[in-house]
Amino acid sequence: MQMNDKANYLEGAVILINKPLTWTSFDVVRKIRNITKAKIGHAGTLDPLATGLLICCTGKMTKKINEYQAQEKEYTGTFTLGATTPTFDKESEPENFKDINHITPEAIVGATQPFIGEIMQLPPIHSAIKQNGKPIYLLARKGVDVKVEPRKLTIKEFEITKIALPEVEFRVVCSTGTYIRSLANDFGAELGCGAYLSSLCRTRIGEFKLTEAIDMEEFISTHTVVKTDNQ
Repeated sequence: MQMNDKANYLEGAVILINKPLTWTSFDVVRKIRNITKAKIGHAGTLDPLATGLLICCTGKMTKKINEYQAQEKEYTGTFTLGATTPTFDKESEPENFKDINHITPEAIVGATQPFIGEIMQLPPIHSAIKQNGKPIYLLARKGVDVKVEPRKLTIKEFEITKIALPEVEFRVVCSTGTYIRSLANDFGAELGCGAYLSSLCRTRIGEFKLTEAIDMEEFISTHTVVKTDNQ
């Protein structure tokens, strides 16, 4: 189902949004809720520094959220080689710098192979996974020792699309629950030089494609606030 400007959001609709950079997924949900006054949720969180497809469901279509969230996802983005960060992305400062002059294109492409197929992945401690009812990133920021368990997931495709060191562009098709930030960190470890995620865009969830999505700015400008009885 594609987004329809004439949809009755209170009854139920699926809205495909191209999430803006620096917005949280909840920022998008909150803005749409304020405009439509509808019950709403989203099918899969994107980090603030990621862009791309966010499926928002309103009304009775919120029952579909778990179904959509479980579907295969595709991402494109950039790894920066030669350093790591505590958060595995640009949200924290690079550290552990290493020389990358010896890293060849063949080594970079070859380093994708161990991650294709069914693998065990350790989620980042700076993530929204909950421990004792609290997101572990809140505990990590306070210096609390956070322990996470590896998760089984599947990476169907892992393609290097461009190499311009220290940056490496990629495309990944993976199962739900995959942390591309962790993949960046693990990929850097495989190369022996470190890496972190420097850009990320979700381009597909199941049959839903980013090319079908609407920019948040356009959604806001083309929709008027729905008035309620107590307004």
